[in-house]
Amino acid sequence: MSQKHLQSIHVSHYKHTAGCATEVMPIPDVVKISMSQHIGAPCKPLVQKGDYVKVGQLLGDTDAFVSAPIHSSVSGTVTGIEEQRSASGGNDTLVVIETDKKQEIYEGIEVPTANDLPEFVKAIRASGLVGLGGASFPTHIKFNPKNIDDVHTLIVNAAECEPFITSDHRLMLEDAEDLIAGCQLVMKYIGLDEGFIGIEENKIDAIEHLDKLLAEKGITNIKTFKLQARYPKGAERVLVYEITGKTMNAGVLPADLGIILSNVTTIAFVGQYFRTGMPLVQKRMTVDGDAVATPKNVIAPIGTMINDVIGFCGGYKQEPRKILMGGPMMGRAIFSDEMPIVKNNNAILAFSKAQSMVKEETACINCGRCHNACPFKLLPTALAAAYERRDAQALSDLKVMQCMECGSCSYICPARRPLGFMNKLGKAVVKEAGIK
Repeated sequence: MSQKHLQSIHVSHYKHTAGCATEVMPIPDVVKISMSQHIGAPCKPLVQKGDYVKVGQLLGDTDAFVSAPIHSSVSGTVTGIEEQRSASGGNDTLVVIETDKKQEIYEGIEVPTANDLPEFVKAIRASGLVGLGGASFPTHIKFNPKNIDDVHTLIVNAAECEPFITSDHRLMLEDAEDLIAGCQLVMKYIGLDEGFIGIEENKIDAIEHLDKLLAEKGITNIKTFKLQARYPKGAERVLVYEITGKTMNAGVLPADLGIILSNVTTIAFVGQYFRTGMPLVQKRMTVDGDAVATPKNVIAPIGTMINDVIGFCGGYKQEPRKILMGGPMMGRAIFSDEMPIVKNNNAILAFSKAQSMVKEETACINCGRCHNACPFKLLPTALAAAYERRDAQALSDLKVMQCMECGSCSYICPARRPLGFMNKLGKAVVKEAGIK
């Protein structure tokens, strides 16, 4: 294991809800379940207006390779199929269900069994599981790498380095049995020799709890790995280096380095699914921000409207100026709270004008802080200048594709320049130019 560290920054943690046990939200009157909850092809609705559906029933699917099925999180009547603008700017198809609050379970639910990897992968796909840390990549594809004979290590990303978010922390304290079971299942079927659960050192109670359980169970091939409580230790490429010492450049997959890397909530769901047979129909998330009356960790049915989740947390105590799905560093701002929760929501943050105001941008003072903050030692100011010229070759030569858009450069910049976002736009310039 590596004891080396990539460059990182200190970001105030604001872990207000770390001590708040997760509360299960009552079933809302209406849910709107998106057919685009994963990277890849959206699902096609398999129900129509007037249909009665039950919890765990298949609502949408597709034959596309990169996809994952969608299930009903409630029982009730389908009242319509709607189109809505998504947070990413595209259009979402939503299955609207008026709930009956009975939560009747679909008759086809059964605990899965698997005798080998193909059956395990098939079961994971049937569960609708995607990466729950934010990426939403279909998990069954990740668990079936082409070079499977060369893959020997499981890394579980439990760093949770974003400010405010504590939902993964609570999972490790409340659902550790499912997490360990999920690790064992993944390691068994893929044939992995060792597993590491990477956790930031500011979650010492989670580390101690997992260490105790692993010792009690006599499990020696799974260990916790204490990470510095700095940002962005939870980034995929940073985490791989911190734990294994292996460098993962842009375009390289963890499997190429002999690693299966997955978010802690994703792995815990594997354990839960093979215990209950219930597909992915609910999500634990942190609800926080100075505009929220009572910040909490909440479990809500997928498809619950964000304003209903906020309402469960006491509503707004002041007018929100910015609402984020995810954390303040890499989360996505949304244009309305009349949007549904999706599979990879790990937080809803609502900030007032005072907390969300970004200072006016000023001229670069050539201080070099952005370069020092970058885990991969890129030159954000040079990249910004190349983007402003729309110089695709210069952007490529300066390795803009290596940027993982963590936002460390923007955060540390005293001139408040949006350097991370300019890198994102710079990548598009390189792709449009066809430079590899």
